[in-house]
Amino acid sequence: MRVAPLALGCTAAVAAAAARRVARFRPLHTPVPPADAAGLDADAAAARLAELIRIPTVSSRDPGQVDAAAFRRFRERLAELYPHTHRVLEREVLGDGALLYRWRSGTDRPPLVLMAHHDVVPVTGQAWTRDPFSGAVEDGVVHGRGAVDDKGSLVAVLEAVESLAATGHVPARDLYVFSGNDEEVLGVGAELAVQALRDRGIRPWAVVDEGGAVVTGVFPGVPGQIAVVGLAEKGLLDVELVTTDPGGHASSPTPDGAPARLARAIVRLDAAPFPARLHDVVLRMVDAAGRHASGAYRALFAHAPVLRPVLATALARASREANALVRTTVAVTELEGSGARNVLATRARAHLNVRIALGETVQSTVARLRWVVADPSVEVTVLSGTDPSPVSRTDTEAYAALQAAVRAVYPEAAVAPYLMVQASDARHFAQISDSVYRFMPFDLSRGELDALHAADERISVAALHRGAVFFRHLIRSL
Repeated sequence: MRVAPLALGCTAAVAAAAARRVARFRPLHTPVPPADAAGLDADAAAARLAELIRIPTVSSRDPGQVDAAAFRRFRERLAELYPHTHRVLEREVLGDGALLYRWRSGTDRPPLVLMAHHDVVPVTGQAWTRDPFSGAVEDGVVHGRGAVDDKGSLVAVLEAVESLAATGHVPARDLYVFSGNDEEVLGVGAELAVQALRDRGIRPWAVVDEGGAVVTGVFPGVPGQIAVVGLAEKGLLDVELVTTDPGGHASSPTPDGAPARLARAIVRLDAAPFPARLHDVVLRMVDAAGRHASGAYRALFAHAPVLRPVLATALARASREANALVRTTVAVTELEGSGARNVLATRARAHLNVRIALGETVQSTVARLRWVVADPSVEVTVLSGTDPSPVSRTDTEAYAALQAAVRAVYPEAAVAPYLMVQASDARHFAQISDSVYRFMPFDLSRGELDALHAADERISVAALHRGAVFFRHLIRSL
């Protein structure tokens, strides 16, 4: 019998090939000189951010709930806090208060766009341990709504620009700084900026907006820092489920009434999640971050391309955040039934907030929702929807410059592509640039990440300072 030796030989060959693959699966880490932080004052930057936090630029879908005076005061104070920026750069106010700055280079090279919105989400119903608009700076931390999302990013950009403008620096290509006033409510500020650039025939070299950050302990088997750079973002879909009944007195309930049918539809959606798939962007994240893993994790990630279904399932079970990376998610955010305790509901309604995975569309997602609900008496109505964004390129000079800037500030961090599961203003800029990157250059703890859109939002003075160093290094490298 020759089968056994042949099988053993094949097994040995496969094992040897696997070992070679793991051996080659090493960090692709090119050292770069450290960034120059001279001339940037960390404490002064924190004080300026604190001032801007104290101006409550809370956005709302209801224009009547927006404090226009606060937004006007914010624009005025911004000019006072950054005089060299406002002396050297041209400023336009778009729509109801979006800001577009241009720093001319004297060249016709495609420009860099740095973005950060200045509107913030409400604090109503949240249990803050201090005044959310106090801008308190205590024990090396700046506290308040917008500290990270996204006034912190705006301050980091402007600290970099201000320090360079004060010295007479001229960028090697035009620099645009855009700050939206309605990002949190999916407003039109960014669309106006994109239209203005398109009308002028401008196609950006690169765009950098909020998104990923420098994080630790979030990727299995990787103990060190990972700088996750968003190449794309999921689509966004808002859907209503509505079913109706004649109503009546609650003493004589109708079997299988509107609330029961709505509840059954919700349970069906919860029991039949969208399939988990490992998109190329997530696979590239696994490849880049996995090279910094150790032991069995490194061996697993080295074989990610041939283990896609297994890894997709594993990520879906790992955490809420990891699950959102590999599938379309459906969240029930609003429920509505009867308006009185003793009256049967004539209308039962649920709002679904759906984040569409790459490779799917609004049309395919709605079709699956209807198929899972499987009840013609439950109406599925699309309120608004956008498909996932295009995937930005990583084989460009712009991405290389971004990577180099990260490594100049965070020399030990792995740089990994990332899929942003939230929506941002950056998606609009994908219409005019194929290099749109979603990255906040701050090293954030798990607690700081969890505080985004929640109580006790904060950022360390040191992280804010490193963000300013990052942006200045990036601008100098143009």
